[in-house]
Amino acid sequence: MGEFISNLRKYRQLAELTQEELAERVGVRRETIVRLEAEKYNPSLKLAIDISRAVKAPIEDIFEFPD
Repeated sequence: MGEFISNLRKYRQLAELTQEELAERVGVRRETIVRLEAEKYNPSLKLAIDISRAVKAPIEDIFEFPD
């Protein structure tokens, strides 16, 4: 798994969602959101798209994958 930078917490808070609310919207457990925010879990493309839609921000702004 490659390293990445997660800006999920920032965009989740801008969307005024709790971790639990976001998890429910995208169909995962709250622990998954916690791990994504801590950069401990690399999301699937489907999950990244679902999160992007839920927080209304581009995927590439939420998750950065440096070269």
